[in-house]
Amino acid sequence: MASPATVKVVETTRVTPPSDSPKSATEFSLPLTFFDAIWFKFHPVERVFFYQLNDSTPEYFNSVILPKLKHSLSLTLLHYLPLAGNLQWPLNSPKPIITYTPNDGVSITVAESNSNFSLLSGNEIREAPQLHSLVPELMVTDDIASIIALQITLFPSQGFCIGITTHHTVLDGKSSTMFIKSWAYLCQLDNIIKISSLPPELIPFFNRSVIKDASGLDLLYLNQWMDFTGSGNRRSLMIIQNTRDIPDDLVRATFDLTREDIKKLREKVLSKLEKAKPLHLSSFVVALAYVSTCQIKARGGESERGIYFAFAADCRSRLDPPIPENYFGNCVICPIAESKAVNFMDENGFPFAAELVSDMVKDQLEKEVLRNPERSMIKYFNLMKETGKQVISVSGSPRFGVYDVDFGWGKPKKVEVLSIDRAGGGAISLAESRDGSGGIEIGLALNKHEMEIFVSSFLDGLRDL
Repeated sequence: MASPATVKVVETTRVTPPSDSPKSATEFSLPLTFFDAIWFKFHPVERVFFYQLNDSTPEYFNSVILPKLKHSLSLTLLHYLPLAGNLQWPLNSPKPIITYTPNDGVSITVAESNSNFSLLSGNEIREAPQLHSLVPELMVTDDIASIIALQITLFPSQGFCIGITTHHTVLDGKSSTMFIKSWAYLCQLDNIIKISSLPPELIPFFNRSVIKDASGLDLLYLNQWMDFTGSGNRRSLMIIQNTRDIPDDLVRATFDLTREDIKKLREKVLSKLEKAKPLHLSSFVVALAYVSTCQIKARGGESERGIYFAFAADCRSRLDPPIPENYFGNCVICPIAESKAVNFMDENGFPFAAELVSDMVKDQLEKEVLRNPERSMIKYFNLMKETGKQVISVSGSPRFGVYDVDFGWGKPKKVEVLSIDRAGGGAISLAESRDGSGGIEIGLALNKHEMEIFVSSFLDGLRDL
């Protein structure tokens, strides 16, 4: 079994919004919407941002980096008060609520590691458990749950990383990335001028009345989750059990599809499929179709086994009427498609996958999921109950711009979504290419044998374009 990166915890503390502000002295609460209830009891999302900094001596880290990070985090929480609060389920409420009370704050762990920073933040195949000591656990009980937890780990004279664990019931990837960007914005400016205001695109929009739910989907989804986890009528905020277990033989690696790769892959799809049918061949569709085809081939096994595709699609601009892009919370929904492994195994497997994912985006999402979310959720729970299937799911998005998150010491060397490790080898993460060239970066976690086959299939496919 791979050992986690050696990490020594130096400090565990709590950062609160500035106490001298009228905003932080006022109680604050938000109801959950049906978009939030979709993710109730779903495992937290874990991300880590690596920053290479050869001058990061313990003295410089403790006197400059850490104080700036803590101070700017406090200022940021003033704009994001729900993150300083908790998820609770009052006895007089039919559903959980997000609450903030004065003196609430975010748990932050400060740690130090002598592990190889370059190895942990690289693209090469490495043992997945090594990274998980760099993200904190989220405090969750039956009665109360933290919304966010942070860990800052120093690698002396190599750099530092920021691990963030977020409760998916409260915020989606777009909202959590907006928070991180806000924190980085205030930290970076703190190096130059004292400022606590945010640009309009980073100011969170909290008004939940823009999410319409005349059918009571929020309670329906909550009850489905309670039934699925065996909670019955017992109120419990506990998440799905055993989601922190990482298989001993799991390895991680990162792969890049350049803009030119994506262009050639798109051309290959168009050359194989009938031209009469219009396809939605965005970079996301092409990348997911290509990577998933390689994953399915790497798994091998029974050709008649079920293959399922699922990804979270942002609905902010798709609702009628659209809601603000800076809406804070969850506003994503999951289209799901199914097929058989045999359809992906031959030379037409990739074009077949591209057509399937295109239909998910162009047809299923617009015509089925948004118009009949209840049916979509039933399909989702049925998928989780089914055994013997291979599920391809996606975390992150090239649109998040995670490599723009600069706290003042340069953009990240690497951003990893560690929670994909808990998906049984079927999840991938997507981000924009770090160099800003228009490509896509793919994070993947598979067992060692499957990873070796995946690498061969991935590289051979690109070589043959």
